[in-house]
Amino acid sequence: MINVNLLSVSNLPKLNKLRKLELSDNRISGGLEVLAERTPNLTHLNLSGNKIKDINTLEPLKKLPNLHSLDLFNCEVTMLINYRESMFALLPQLTYLDGFDADDQEAPDSDPEADGDGLDDEYDENGEGEEEDDDEEDELDEEVIDDEEEDEDDLEGEEEEDGVDDEEEEDEEDEDDDEDLPQGEKRKRDLEDEGEEDPEDEEDEEDD
Repeated sequence: MINVNLLSVSNLPKLNKLRKLELSDNRISGGLEVLAERTPNLTHLNLSGNKIKDINTLEPLKKLPNLHSLDLFNCEVTMLINYRESMFALLPQLTYLDGFDADDQEAPDSDPEADGDGLDDEYDENGEGEEEDDDEEDELDEEVIDDEEEDEDDLEGEEEEDGVDDEEEEDEEDEDDDEDLPQGEKRKRDLEDEGEEDPEDEEDEEDD
């Protein structure tokens, strides 16, 4: 509820689970006891740019036991002498005031409690989280390997079949060639294949 001309937080609904409340750049000057009643689990409160002048105005925030961070930038109260020491004394539960702790160490950019409180829950709901993803990847890898092995087997089978077919085709071609030859030539060719000579050729040689 930033810069919406709020004069007070009296109409704030009850929000038991609310952790972070942004009320900067409004016109709030008091009535902060409502926050303790309606947002009891508040951890971060931003009241910068409001009309807060006195430290006593902030005293009701003592009833917020989980309040770790409070911002009061551009509020008149920050101009008071010993402002920081007084605020840390008033609210001992505070870790950061206006972005710095009691030793002037700057707060981190993001707070996991305020910004990402549900991350652990989501991880737990998934069981082992990342491990499940790893198992799924392993299963996919095994399926891919099985598919590759099947493809290789198919290819080998096709090559063997092709080899057999080629031999059969050559035999068939030889037979076809033999059928086209005249009877004498076919017989001569058969004898030559068997390593024998044609008797007619022997007679011709004797006559010579």
